[in-house]
Amino acid sequence: EVQLQASGGGLVQTGGSLRLSCAGSGFTFEDYDIVWFRQAPGKEREGVSCFSKSDGATHYTNSVKGRFTISADDAKNTVHLQMNSLSPEDTGVYYCAAGRRRPDGAPASRGWWKSGWYNYWGQGTQVTVSS
Repeated sequence: EVQLQASGGGLVQTGGSLRLSCAGSGFTFEDYDIVWFRQAPGKEREGVSCFSKSDGATHYTNSVKGRFTISADDAKNTVHLQMNSLSPEDTGVYYCAAGRRRPDGAPASRGWWKSGWYNYWGQGTQVTVSS
């Protein structure tokens, strides 16, 4: 059974940091691209960052570049999202998702931010940044 377990959310003040973790099981980690999405109240879900295990490539949405860092812990089949310099605009439920890497490089190189690529989803973890 494929499972993704997201954790690490919480309440933090503006300028603070959080580290999210997404632990995967039941699938071959190296064959998948792992993505963090977030959804703020009243807004659509948006792709935040993508890690492609096959080549180590990372991708970020523009609003988090320079503040967030995605990385993988191979031994634990876990992808982390280090979030620094948080602002209230980062508030939302953060979800991790896994999509099987395709021969044409999708999803990482074919619109990784599109939620339709991903077969498996974690349960979400709440991030709240107070002003």
